[in-house]
Amino acid sequence: MCDTLVALPAVTANGSTVLAKNSDREPDEAQAITLLPRQTWQSKTCQTTFIGIPQAAETYACILSRPFQMWGAEMGVNEWGVAIGNEAVFTRVKIKKQNTGLTGMDMLRLALERTKTAREALHCIINLLETYGQDACGGYRNRSFYYHNSFLIADAREAYVLETADRHWAYGQVRAYHTISNRLSIGADADVVSEQAASFARAKGWWNGRQPFDFSRAFSDWLYTTVGRGKVRQACTTGLLATHQGQITAAHCFDFLATHHLPHPQFKPSKATTADICMHATGLLNPSRTTGSMVAEISTDKSPTVWLTGTSNPCVSVFIPFFFGAQVPEHLLTPAAAPDGSLWWQAEELQRHINVDYRKRRALIEPERQHVQSVILEKYRQYPPEKLPNLTGEALQMVQQWIQDCLKKI
Repeated sequence: MCDTLVALPAVTANGSTVLAKNSDREPDEAQAITLLPRQTWQSKTCQTTFIGIPQAAETYACILSRPFQMWGAEMGVNEWGVAIGNEAVFTRVKIKKQNTGLTGMDMLRLALERTKTAREALHCIINLLETYGQDACGGYRNRSFYYHNSFLIADAREAYVLETADRHWAYGQVRAYHTISNRLSIGADADVVSEQAASFARAKGWWNGRQPFDFSRAFSDWLYTTVGRGKVRQACTTGLLATHQGQITAAHCFDFLATHHLPHPQFKPSKATTADICMHATGLLNPSRTTGSMVAEISTDKSPTVWLTGTSNPCVSVFIPFFFGAQVPEHLLTPAAAPDGSLWWQAEELQRHINVDYRKRRALIEPERQHVQSVILEKYRQYPPEKLPNLTGEALQMVQQWIQDCLKKI
């Protein structure tokens, strides 16, 4: 389960585009932060998760947050200020489960590596989808977890929502703000629908051919739609954006991504459900956990700022600003399958201590967490642009020290 939201310049406080996402994955699936430089390529093939495709002559610099074992990414931003987040969606179209296509994470990374605008990225993903399909396992230990994908794609000027069912798709341009949450939501109001979508749905008996074609109604897996809480979460994130429109900041989005269906201090992880934006796994019906979070700020007059936790559960995490040109120790950002010295696993030790008595222990660490976040935000506002890349390393050190101080306290 995941949630992605975008706010365009007309509704943000500083006239930037803000795109935010929680990546909800299997609980022990550590999330890596990967800083890719711009590169030229002599090789003819790009090896994605399961298949090789033609390599581009040049790929652009990207800041990605990705499951540690995957080639593709759950979310990221490129040097041109294109930001993308993706979601799993569940449709009526059967997946053969032969791993002959691209994962949604592959398509996200490929689009960031190869495009300069949100519209270019939109059409890049559509081309990849139609050419290769998305028969590709998206699970970690769960090797039977296959799904289709939706995407929020943004740059400093515009944004698009793209929803898919196998090689069929529909998209719409975002007017002011929008959110997506593990469900098809584009109906008869789509701006553009793929050429064969309606005829395919009619042949399957999913559309009667008389009413206006509704992409979501035709292709949604109604069992999942009935049981899942994607609609509840989408209503929550949309409501949060609506309440703050005209004033939305990155800091607001930190709080949005940390939202539970019960307010603190009533919430505790054992009461978590799939209605939570900040997700805590509780078992078979709620197996996912937020393993990484991103808030990207994109404007026309400066380089993007990519706020990443690099840790799970934003309710007990600190967002760290990443910039193109930042120099940070790679081992801190690249976790392994088991506990190591990376930031993700350092924070995981703390979070598991907190979860033993979440209400009490979160209350103990919350004032200092908010203080560290406030200090980082203030430094971000004060630093001259040429020094901002230095803030990444400083913020990483502050967060590591905060984690160690909290472990002593609880």
